[in-house]
Amino acid sequence: MTTVKTKLFENIEKVISTLSTANISNERKEVLQPLADHIQFKTNSQEPIRINFICTHNSRRSHLSQVWAQTMAFYFNVKNVHCYSGGTESTALFPMVAQTLGTSGFQIKTLSKGENPIYSIKYADNEPAVIGFSKKLDDNFNPKSEFAAVMTCSQADGGCPFIAGAEKRIPITFEDPKEFDNTPQQAKKYQERSYQIATELLYIFAQIKS
Repeated sequence: MTTVKTKLFENIEKVISTLSTANISNERKEVLQPLADHIQFKTNSQEPIRINFICTHNSRRSHLSQVWAQTMAFYFNVKNVHCYSGGTESTALFPMVAQTLGTSGFQIKTLSKGENPIYSIKYADNEPAVIGFSKKLDDNFNPKSEFAAVMTCSQADGGCPFIAGAEKRIPITFEDPKEFDNTPQQAKKYQERSYQIATELLYIFAQIKS
């Protein structure tokens, strides 16, 4: 009996094939390296790799980071990676984030509506969906200990000098696409930020040796 390896959805594979890490500056690589080192250390010691991406509202950058990190871990066959996201406060996953991921080939399903909708975000047929909704960083949905806290916005990075339970606290901040909301550039700018995050996580996970 032949075992067929589960692959990413085809359109996500196509997006990843277009990403180039060549334009990541040396300064930015220094920012990204601590997360790569943490993942490699956990891989070497065969420990679970838990990463909680944190931003103020858990509405945009932290979700894009969570989804792309989980996807890149699968793409590079880095085992035992569990990605989460949280905020210093709970709001809602901004709809343009779900739309942007859908444009890149993710299968998005709304599980519940309301002020804080819950989304199923799938990157491969036989892999668990990422469950996307806004939550505080210490929500019961997230790990309580033995995780790396990745600060994706400067406000959360400056406002949370201590993250309870985190083994590592790693600032990797991104510009907020929110400033382009309700402008003709909105969709383009969200796509640019999504691709930047994807490219930098591609750079990180491509380094990991099993």
